[in-house]
Amino acid sequence: MPQTQTTAPAPQAAKPKPAPPPVPPPEFMEGDIARMDGPALLAVLNDSGASEFKKAKACQRIGEAGFKEAVPALVALLSDDHLSTYARYGLEPIADPSVDDALRAALPRLKGKYLIGVINSISKRRDAKATPALVKLMHEQDVETARAAASAIGHIGGLTAVRDLRAALPKTQGAVRVAVADACLVCAERLLSEGKRDDALALYASMTAADIPKPVRLAAMQGIVREETSLERPR
Repeated sequence: MPQTQTTAPAPQAAKPKPAPPPVPPPEFMEGDIARMDGPALLAVLNDSGASEFKKAKACQRIGEAGFKEAVPALVALLSDDHLSTYARYGLEPIADPSVDDALRAALPRLKGKYLIGVINSISKRRDAKATPALVKLMHEQDVETARAAASAIGHIGGLTAVRDLRAALPKTQGAVRVAVADACLVCAERLLSEGKRDDALALYASMTAADIPKPVRLAAMQGIVREETSLERPR
């Protein structure tokens, strides 16, 4: 009986070793900055010879460390083309009232994207003392600035914010009016979280009027239905 010849499988080629990950050049390595204390980080910000990368990382580390002594140096960068966002990143987590004072003081001297950035930082910090300035900005001709101010008032929340937003509704139009109405919804949600259910429901009800932008009106109705049908509602 003839024997069947079998062909041995061809040896598989060895897989090439993966290339090592790229190593950033020394000027883009943050190891030293990650180990710096507050005074050393502040020295980086004040060093005219330090690269933008190092200053950006120093801003971030200052925020993480909560180094309040760096507030003036960070504020000085709020209008910097490349570092303004990093400066705000550094300021926002610092739990000291000097940050709120500095951000409020910066509002009159900034324009455009820098002003909107500071408004957003005030919103994150929920600085109620900034509300009067934000109310004025809510009526600015620049639509994006006005929208940012309305949103910030909504996130700050409280009955004073409700009053200011409701007063602004008949005085605004277009995208700004939508932003003001949407900020009212944010206020209503915050009132609920604070246990002020009656105030929240009253605000929701006011947002169901026929002249309110339709998306906001529908969301307000949904909020009312949700609260009135909740098993946790007061009996």
